[in-house]
Amino acid sequence: MDKQALTALFEKYIKKLRITPAWDIKLEFVEDPTWRKTGDFKIDCDDRKAILLLNAANPKQENLEEVIVHELMHIKMYPLDQVTESLITSCFEDGSAASKFAYQQFFCTLEQTVEELTKCFLLEFG
Repeated sequence: MDKQALTALFEKYIKKLRITPAWDIKLEFVEDPTWRKTGDFKIDCDDRKAILLLNAANPKQENLEEVIVHELMHIKMYPLDQVTESLITSCFEDGSAASKFAYQQFFCTLEQTVEELTKCFLLEFG
């Protein structure tokens, strides 16, 4: 899929997911062949700004539409993500076994939830 088509999908899904106008979000293509992720985002929660990074050089997945929606779901879940991380850091000593366990469980569950929401959303709209 070319960059223009991916940008159109990005624009479609930021509207369908109601990310805009509340968030100032843009899409950037990463051309670095050493970048190991297919998608990621940078976020400034205070200013409600985000950049979705998409690997244009060597994506690990073929379905970039799914990657776009997956990363946008992370932005939708970001407030819950931040609350949970704050709870973990306030309840467990940094670096402790309990802290590591809580983080592992949280991030595993977060990824599973985001992936499931992505699949459901694309089943309806993709």
